[in-house]
Amino acid sequence: MGNVTIIVLVRIEPSLHTTMYFFISVFSILENMFMSVTVPNLLANLISADNIISFNGCFTQMYIFNSLGATECYLLVVMVFDRHLAINNPLHYPAIMTHALHIELAVLPWIMGFAIILIPTISIVLLEFCGPNIIDHFFCDFAPLQNLACSDPFISIIFTSTSAILISVLPLIIIIGFYVNIIMTVSKIKSEEGKQKAFSTCTSHLIVTSLFYGTAIIVYVKPKGSHYDKYLAIMYTAFTPMINPFIYTFRNRDVKKVFRNSINPSRKQEPLQNDIHNN
Repeated sequence: MGNVTIIVLVRIEPSLHTTMYFFISVFSILENMFMSVTVPNLLANLISADNIISFNGCFTQMYIFNSLGATECYLLVVMVFDRHLAINNPLHYPAIMTHALHIELAVLPWIMGFAIILIPTISIVLLEFCGPNIIDHFFCDFAPLQNLACSDPFISIIFTSTSAILISVLPLIIIIGFYVNIIMTVSKIKSEEGKQKAFSTCTSHLIVTSLFYGTAIIVYVKPKGSHYDKYLAIMYTAFTPMINPFIYTFRNRDVKKVFRNSINPSRKQEPLQNDIHNN
């Protein structure tokens, strides 16, 4: 409901029709899809004694889940790039971040995510499974399926580990590089108020990035899964998407003003200062 509220607000509120909130709404759509792949099935397993999933359903879940996860990793890079551009080039930002460009930047992570995950998925599909096919996890994922294979999963593990580096480690390095540059730029701002406004557009993204990447890297970069992966997976499959709307948007002053204006129509004349212009 939190993610749906964000999507609706950005859609109907003219003051939120900016690139930053456009990316946030795309992120909210992605989060809802990401949770829908695993959480409903998890809830069904908790109340049902028949915890069975078909082979085709299992591989489909694995591919879609990891593709959406990869898309989220790349979308977080796009979002910090947008903040980097707004803070470092505020005067040229409107000319650079055109409508066509921010649409392309929003689509690119989806293409990359679904393309990269295809190779490790195929490598697992080609493995032999001769039973017992009991997955030590609450959804189908790379490591649990590789552990069930009767054939040697070495090549498949190489593909999944390489994909994990391309999806999680490389984007994280890029994000850190952008933030270092942002911090250097903000540190040159003389007024404390200006520094606070500039940092306020990045703190939420930094919190979300830390929560998501922290657990995802632990689970996917190491070559072989562990018994504790499913507990860490709860963090990035359910907990993080649940709190993201509150971290990313509901603590934002522009969104708070929209909520106040909707509750008290007499306040609608109060101007909204978008974070981009505050930079």
